[in-house]
Amino acid sequence: MESDDAALLRRVARGDSGALTRLYQAHSGRLFGYLLRLAGDRMTAEEILQDTMLAVWRSAGTYAGGSTVTTWLFGVARRQAYNRLRGAPPPSPTEPLDRADPAPGPDELAIAAAGGTPVAGAIGELPDHHREVIGLVFVAGLPLAEVAAVLGVPVGTVKSRLHHARAALARTLATQGVPE
Repeated sequence: MESDDAALLRRVARGDSGALTRLYQAHSGRLFGYLLRLAGDRMTAEEILQDTMLAVWRSAGTYAGGSTVTTWLFGVARRQAYNRLRGAPPPSPTEPLDRADPAPGPDELAIAAAGGTPVAGAIGELPDHHREVIGLVFVAGLPLAEVAAVLGVPVGTVKSRLHHARAALARTLATQGVPE
């Protein structure tokens, strides 16, 4: 599938809008879930996703193959989100977090995989940078090196965040009396 994505990205670089549509269809669900977590509200996440796809259209030719297309797309989405959200007030906590696409992002999948159990609640209480790593590693299944590339941090930082996230989950669950 990754070679198909690379071929699609090469076609996008040549101006093939159909290839961009196929790339969007393949990745928009996970990207939207990720952006929703970063933005905190549906409309902003949708706008950032559109900004992301526009940036992909404009910069597809810069993809050098140093990472997977998925990693590259998550990196583009993350940069677009931070560009958009820089200096923006935090979203209203009362706004419902519904989705335009039924496919949730990595961190939502991690919480859903816990099935409403105490683990899900504990994951929901983690700081954003820990939830982001948990979702990208355990749900999206990205290798640590790719998570590092998406987040723009060294692999050691990813490992550290993952370690601290696991420790925080263990502490939270222990205080709730959940056995190991």
